Amino acid sequence: MTKREPSWGELRTFFEVVRDGSLSGAARRLGLTQPTVGRHIDALEEALGLALFTRSPRGLTPTPTALALAPHGETMAAAAASLSRSASSEAALDKGVVRVTASEIVGCEVLPSIFAGFRMRHPGVAIELAVTNRNEDLARGEADIAVRMVRPTQSGFVARRIGATRIGLYARRDYCDRFGAPRSIADLPHHCVIGFDRDSRTFRSAGALAKKLTRADFGFRCDSDLAQLAALRAGVGIGGCQEGIARRSKDLVPILPGAFQMTLEVWLVMHRDLRSTPRVRLLFDWLAEGLSDYVKGKSGRAAEA
Repeated sequence: MTKREPSWGELRTFFEVVRDGSLSGAARRLGLTQPTVGRHIDALEEALGLALFTRSPRGLTPTPTALALAPHGETMAAAAASLSRSASSEAALDKGVVRVTASEIVGCEVLPSIFAGFRMRHPGVAIELAVTNRNEDLARGEADIAVRMVRPTQSGFVARRIGATRIGLYARRDYCDRFGAPRSIADLPHHCVIGFDRDSRTFRSAGALAKKLTRADFGFRCDSDLAQLAALRAGVGIGGCQEGIARRSKDLVPILPGAFQMTLEVWLVMHRDLRSTPRVRLLFDWLAEGLSDYVKGKSGRAAEA
């Protein structure tokens, strides 16, 4: 039985310590001193009547109880951030904060130029971008708008299908000059193929390619989409790339365009309750047009930057 209700400050500190694994790291993230973080943890354990961490010279290790409580802390933190974004809105239509979440590739390679045009038009709207391949939970307030590469299945959302982006195999032109270009998928194991390291989820959706290649066939292995793209641009080997991104580089040439191609749907999603929030609606509509131009291979919104 708890001795008193824990404060939000104590709970927020607890969540950060669980996530970081150290008092010093949590202190940096929270802008507090390490002794203050330690006092928060001690006070929370006393309030709950529970031991939340085991202490050792190597740091803090969460107890099973702490690990069970941590998801609740994450939900509370997301709700607090959502509340703060809502409170930041002023009476004007284009004031306040909007948080967007997108995958690594879309967030770093596609959205920045679209955001640039939006910010020129609406400088009063601050944009927060959460770049992650994990689907942030809009229902819990982790983001206001999401760019998804799969059709949303949850109810209560406004979801707009933007279109589909094609993914093909590419290599730098000088790679092909040195090693030649494969004539069929069967030739790929004789080349340096860029692929996954430990996380095969995306590769399993690659159809015929996934059936022909295994991890052992990859000459460069990494689970970061951005690192794979960087390796492709550097000429390390042959890898997958969205056509819209590949078109920007004169050095990248398509490999086996008739033998392999996959598509990803592009969806723009926001919570139904945010339809009447002007700044969110403004950015939602702007992103919808910019992303539509992207999948169609047009300049559009991106060019306005």
